Amino acid sequence: MRNRLIAATAASLLTLMATAAGGASEAPIPTSAAVGPAAMPAEIEPIAAPFDMATPVRPEFAQRIVTLGEDGALAPDAPVTARLQRLIDETSAAGGGTIVAPAGKWHVGRLILRSHVNLHLAAGAELHFSGQIEDYLPPVFTRYEGLEIMGLGGLIYAHRAEHFAITGRGLLVGPESGPVREARRGLSDQLVDPASPVEDRVFDGQQGRHYFRPYFITLVDCRDALIEGVSLRRGVMWNIVPIMCDGVVVRGVTIDSRGVVNGDGVDVESSRNVLVEYCAVNTGDDCYVLKAGRNADGVRTGRPVENVVFRRNLATGGIGGVTCGSETAGGIRRVHVHDCVFDDVKYALYFKTRRPRGGGGEQLSVERVRFTARDHAIFFDMLGSTMFVGELANRLPPRALTPLTPYYRDVTIRQVDGACGGYAVKVKGIPESPATRVEISDAQITAAGALHLSDASEFSLLDSAIETQAPTCLLQNCRQTLLRHVTVTSPAEQRCSLAADDSSLAGLLMQQCRPPRSQWRTTPIGQAR
Repeated sequence: MRNRLIAATAASLLTLMATAAGGASEAPIPTSAAVGPAAMPAEIEPIAAPFDMATPVRPEFAQRIVTLGEDGALAPDAPVTARLQRLIDETSAAGGGTIVAPAGKWHVGRLILRSHVNLHLAAGAELHFSGQIEDYLPPVFTRYEGLEIMGLGGLIYAHRAEHFAITGRGLLVGPESGPVREARRGLSDQLVDPASPVEDRVFDGQQGRHYFRPYFITLVDCRDALIEGVSLRRGVMWNIVPIMCDGVVVRGVTIDSRGVVNGDGVDVESSRNVLVEYCAVNTGDDCYVLKAGRNADGVRTGRPVENVVFRRNLATGGIGGVTCGSETAGGIRRVHVHDCVFDDVKYALYFKTRRPRGGGGEQLSVERVRFTARDHAIFFDMLGSTMFVGELANRLPPRALTPLTPYYRDVTIRQVDGACGGYAVKVKGIPESPATRVEISDAQITAAGALHLSDASEFSLLDSAIETQAPTCLLQNCRQTLLRHVTVTSPAEQRCSLAADDSSLAGLLMQQCRPPRSQWRTTPIGQAR
């Protein structure tokens, strides 16, 4: 197995090298018919990534099979939380097996998954979760928006479990109403004291204490987990969130959280060796997400997200198709995204952080992505909004470097094809920590605007074509910018223009571009309109 993995990884690296040298044919960018649950093969295919990552092995379970309801009649619409939890606990204690939720509507509160148990939802099975806080007590250890707390955890929760699964073709449904949906939002930075012991950070809604909305499926410090085939609907917060886990596979899952504020799809947080494939997401926020803890609390724990592959996934609505951050404190590294389709998202590829976030992202690779984006196609936003970080969102003046200064570096994006309503590429770096060594190649983008680069170092756009209504490139505080074999066209045949400061102009190299640099109208940045 390991030799096969090494061979597959080496083959992937050789393919990338040969393609960069112009010596290999390109694999086609998939259409929506080739991604998502309907296209999923029965078995997990070998991993091919530009880093060493073993192909996951599907967990096997003891032959013991227990079906919910077979041990006695259940009253219609009565909660089955206690009975289902007892089956999970007893099966785990007996060495493991499969718990089957048969077809029907089952009302539950928080379920806690255990080691060596497969919770299987048969076709037609629906687990409907309570909206009452008391059904998610006592508080459990978790993270909320990258901060460690004692809280409601998740509608489904696991802590330090291993070799377990949620499978089947059933449906998980969040509460339509109730206090669990109604917690005040945007208060985590103000309410969570990073200097206090985690056990004292209790947010359970009791005795006047605040509470935070639980994630849908929360896995904390778990190993060898599989989530396959199920559908999630109407979650109250982020949907599938492995936190500080090792060895997680999410495949063939359908998530619908349209209209849910912060309704992220799959958020891989401070976890390693994670595969997310053949999923379909339509969300009220980011679709496929990487996070690594927040601010000083995330720096303290120092848990990166690393060795993650997203492949053959579909998004049909949301903010970021794939999003890194903004919680970057532990570091996001060795991530490979390939063969995905992102339709009707705000940004196809979204890299974000903020000055106090800490950490950053590096060794990130993306290839073969098709998209339609309402705003920018590729967007690096390292400053954020004054709504969240106040004056730190202001670009100037440059700040001193601190342990909480974030970074993005060594990002490779190739073979992307689509249309967007904003810039083809927009980079908002930080003056004291510019976005560094971002290389985009083989991009075919129809956009409202061409390039907007601010505080970028060693940025490259290669072998690409941009068709735009506004053929303008803006460069601000950029160093060593390379455009090679880039074609910029306008349906109205407008003249291309370049707005830049002196240092950005001095560091700009345009090779074999159309039009050539001599035909661009150049405007000093202070006179740009």
